[in-house]
Formats: sequence, C-alpha cells, structure tokens
Amino acid sequence: MKKTILTAAIAACAMIPAFAQNPIISTGFTADPSAHVFNGRVYVFPSHDIPAPADFSRKDWFCMADYHVYSSDNLIDWVDHGMIVDQKTVPWVNGTSYSMWAPDCNFKNGKYYFYFPANQKRGGNAVGVAIADKPEGPYKVQENPIPGVNGIDPCIFIDDDGTPYLTWQNQGNALVIAKLKDNMLELASEVVTVQHNVPRNGLKEGPFMFKRNGKYYYTFPWVERNHECICYCMGDSPMGPFEYKGKVMEQNPNCWTNHHSMVEFKGQWYFFYHHNDYSPNFDKNRSTCIEYLNFNEDGTIVPIVPTRRGVGNTPATNKIQIDRYSNIEPTKHVWTEFLRTEKPFDGWKTIFRNHDSTRNPLWVEYDRVDFGEKDLSTATIRCHSQVGGTIVLRADTQNGPLVSTIKVEGKPDWQEVSAPVVGQQKGVHNLFVSMTSGILVEVDWVQFK
Repeated sequence: MKKTILTAAIAACAMIPAFAQNPIISTGFTADPSAHVFNGRVYVFPSHDIPAPADFSRKDWFCMADYHVYSSDNLIDWVDHGMIVDQKTVPWVNGTSYSMWAPDCNFKNGKYYFYFPANQKRGGNAVGVAIADKPEGPYKVQENPIPGVNGIDPCIFIDDDGTPYLTWQNQGNALVIAKLKDNMLELASEVVTVQHNVPRNGLKEGPFMFKRNGKYYYTFPWVERNHECICYCMGDSPMGPFEYKGKVMEQNPNCWTNHHSMVEFKGQWYFFYHHNDYSPNFDKNRSTCIEYLNFNEDGTIVPIVPTRRGVGNTPATNKIQIDRYSNIEPTKHVWTEFLRTEKPFDGWKTIFRNHDSTRNPLWVEYDRVDFGEKDLSTATIRCHSQVGGTIVLRADTQNGPLVSTIKVEGKPDWQEVSAPVVGQQKGVHNLFVSMTSGILVEVDWVQFK
C-alpha cells in the first residue's frame, strides 16, 4: 500500500488525498476520530499523534500538539484540510504540554463549534471552543475555556429540538453531562454524572452520543480488563439514566486505547475508531479506521469485528491494496509486511511463498471491487520476485471467472507487470488474487485500466 506523496506545494493548499482501506489516513497519525455529516460530506475531527519532540520528556506517552480536519463525500477519497487549532496559539493552553486530547465538533446557529481539551497554563485540563463558518475552517479560538468544564474528551450532542448537550470525562474520571446555553460557550445546567449500569468498574472516557429512532445512545471506551473496549448504553433522555447493553467492539490486545464515533451517511451507519496499524510496536501512535455499523430490530447494536478492508467499493481503476484483504488463505504461506519497516506510512505488501504442485493456490480475497460498466483492457500488478511466478486474478470466488493471468519474470527490483483482461466483469465483485506457480512473489497493488 503506497503512501500519498506530500509535496511542499500540496501541503501549502492542505488538500491531501488519503486511502479508503483501513487505516483511512496515511499522511500522519490520527486518533480519536469524531465523525459528522455536514453539507453532504463526512467530516472527521481526530486528535493528532506525533513523535515526542525534544521539549516533551514523556517519550513513552501520548503526544498531541494540534488538530486537523478530514472530509469525504464517498468514504473512499479523503481530503486533509490542514491544521485548524495549534496548542501554541490558544491563549489559555500550556504550549508545551502536548495534551490536545480527543475533540468534537457540531453545527448550530449557522456556525461550526469545535470543542477541544488541553492542559491549562495554570494546570489541570479544560475544554475550549473554536468557531468557524465552514467545517474545514478557518477556526477562531475563543480566549477562554468553557467555565466549569474541567476534564477531557468532550462530545457535543444537539437534540432534535436544538438543545445542545456537552458530555465529557471530568477530572475525577467520571463521565458527566450538562446542557449548554444557546451561545454554545457556557453551561446552562448543573453538571450531572451519567448514570449507567456497566457491570464492573474500570476507566471510562471518550463519550460519544447519538440518537436513533427516538432512543439515545451513550457510548464510551471502557477498560474492562487491560485494554479499552467500546461499550454502549441506551436511554429515553439525553441526560439519562442509561441502561447498559453490551460491547460494540472488543478490546484489542495490541492497542491499549480505542476511541470512536458513529454516524449515518447516505442511509448506512458507520463506526469510526482507531488502532495502531502503522505503529505496531508503539500504541501511542494511532490511526483512524472505519467499519459498517448495523442494528438489530430492537435497536441494539450488532457487535463489530475490526477489518483491514474497511468500507466502500474500491474502483477497479484505483490501485487496489490487496494487503487490506477481506479474507486470506488459511495457512502461513500468505502474509503481509511493511514495504519498508523504517517508513510504515509507505504501507504494506502481500507475500506469497512456497507454492508447489501439491498445494492449492495461495490466495487473498479483496471484497467489493467496482469494475464499472465499461470494458477494461489490462490488469497490472506492482510486484517483486527474484525467480518469477504466476499471479491469477478471479472474480467472486477462488475458482470463479478468470479475469487475468499475469506472468512475473524474476528480477532483482520491484516491477509493474501487465496482462490482458480476458474475462470482463461489470459492476461490483470480490477479487481473488492467487499465486499459482512460483516460490516467492510479493505484491504491492493491483490495478485495472
């Protein structure tokens, strides 16, 4: 999976395309994604993990200095609109604390209100607000944080009647909620501890609220054992009480934290979360991922299993990153690795190894490739093999219609190899990529033209 190239000219206009497969952003670390639909686009407001600079002593801890915003109109092509808030330009923030934790944003009164937590110059965490005319900014930061909001991980929920609510984790590690005034800058009620019946104690943070079919969903990361799972409660009022319903996503033993949001877009619900895919040995550098979110008839949430594939249909004319596969041949003869371990944002390669005549073809399956309605003439793979081999592309199943057979010559360097499309496909199909001969072939991507 290849990295988007960040040139100085592109960076200046801050319009960086990203990839559709998980993780969705490959130009930097993005955690705690808060997703909302504004003007027919999905906007994601994440926190931004960075390597610890010289003036930050905790090299083993989370380090976050600013915020970016990303958007997409199809969940396939993402745009980085650039930095919207920086710790060094917020009057009340300790500019060397690197504590710009999970944010949120919402729309009211013709304005976009971006809520962000950070460490104050006088100590302790507070929540500030930045206001913009457009979701991508520019944002104007307010001089002072919201009075009476001491904590992190704000979520701004606006009910159907226009009433805004702010919920967050306070400094006592409790989840709390309060109404906001219409100006979106002051509390309009007492701060209330969120009542729920989660079965055991454990750290709770990062709340996210939404409403569906008249029910209020209160969701949050919860350290049930050693790592955070995402759980949820349901209630009849935005202030609660809420009844615990279960887990949306189980804990991942490779990443201590998880943080999420849920949004409906074009009739389908989606679940945004983070994982440390690009930083497997350091889980304080996280990346945003997306999965489909579905509900049972009674409104409860169908539990989600993380995938590499993510969501959406990938156009066949794109570079299809088969390392983000949906399914894989169940042996240890196919696996993925970073293209270059020293540059993880360059992405991954798929390795097919040790095929012989007594073993079935080695394969990976990549779901939901859109071949369109026009005939395609060639299939191309970027690959590497010292001794050569054969890569076969099929549609729908492992033994489905043949799309193309690509002969790979043995060469010392990476190469792009093309072959004719012999079986035209129209519309959306799963793609099976198999090695049918050879000892070792590495594949970066597949593309049709």
